[in-house]
Order: sequence, then C-alpha cells, then structure tokens
Amino acid sequence: MKVREMAVPDAYHITPHQFRDERGSFYESFRRDRLAEEIGRPVPVAQVNYSVSRRSTLRGLHGTLLSPGQAKVVCVVRGTVLDIVVDLRVGSPTWGVYETNWLSAESGETLFVAEGLMHGFLALTDDTCVSYLCSTEFVPGTQVDVDPFDPDLALPWSLSETPLMSVKDSAAISVTEARDTGLLARYEDCLAYYEALRADAR
Repeated sequence: MKVREMAVPDAYHITPHQFRDERGSFYESFRRDRLAEEIGRPVPVAQVNYSVSRRSTLRGLHGTLLSPGQAKVVCVVRGTVLDIVVDLRVGSPTWGVYETNWLSAESGETLFVAEGLMHGFLALTDDTCVSYLCSTEFVPGTQVDVDPFDPDLALPWSLSETPLMSVKDSAAISVTEARDTGLLARYEDCLAYYEALRADAR
C-alpha cells in the first residue's frame, strides 16, 4: 500500500497494491497495522457503514462533534465518486483547505479522514456504493452538517445537473454559523485527541 498525506493535514490517500490475473484482482483495502505505521496513530474500527446512491447524489459536508469524534476510512466498492475533504478545524493553519479525489471501485483507492475534518462526495455513477469504517459508534445528535455550496468554501463539485440531496443536507448551515455556534472542532483539541490516541497505543 502507498500512503500520502493530502493537502488537508491529517487526511491520507491510500493506494493499494493490486494483484491481477485472468480472474480479476485482489488487494488489501484496509490493514490496521500498516496504516497505523504509515500515519503515526492507531485506526480503531467500531462501526462499518455503507451508502448506496444514484448518480448525481451529493452527500455532505459531514463531520462529528469532538468529542466523541469519528475518523473514517472511506472507499468505493461499486461505482465512482468525486470526494472532497475540507479542513474546518477552528484555528487550523490550513483552515478552508480542501482536496478532491476521484475514487472508484476499480482503483481501490481509499481515504483516511481524521476526527474534526469535514467530508462529502458526489456520486458519478448509478448504484454507487461507498463503505465507511468508523472509529466510533454513531451517537445521535453529534453529527455536524455544513452547506456544501457555501460560497466561502467554493468547493469544485463540477456539477452537470442539479444534485440529489437529503432534506438535512439541503438545509445545512453555513461555515460561519457552524463556527460561531461552536459546532466545529478546535484545531488544538483535535491535536490533543490525536496525541491521546497515540499515547493509548504505546
């Protein structure tokens, strides 16, 4: 597996080594020990989620209050998506920085998104299925939703038609409102949380 840190610090792009022959292919999508070694922190998995989406479905931007926080390992098991990770940790030197990636089932590429970062994707094919390995169980009332079309972010969704969105995502608040109401994680708290995870693993 090849791992690189993204333009958004504490988010990583993972390219698996694929073994191909006349039958098809085989690869490791996630290996806890290798990923922990590469990114310098443990990656616990407490819950596995799947979403299935029609083409032009937009899901996000989503995050989780810290605490409990929720890191995600995201991969596409069917179809293709345009994926965007954004740093909205208050006080971060890379506040507002984002990175886009085109993820597909064929490539097997995976993203690690640390606690405190925001994530969303646009399904580019029908019947797109995305898998999320989550570091903590879902706790009702802790999800943070930010408007993916907030002009202060100006994210490059490259839409060719009106996206399909949930009522919740369509009504998501602006970055400014999320920050001013204390919903966004503070950068210093995130760093302390990451360090605590490292200390617990020693």
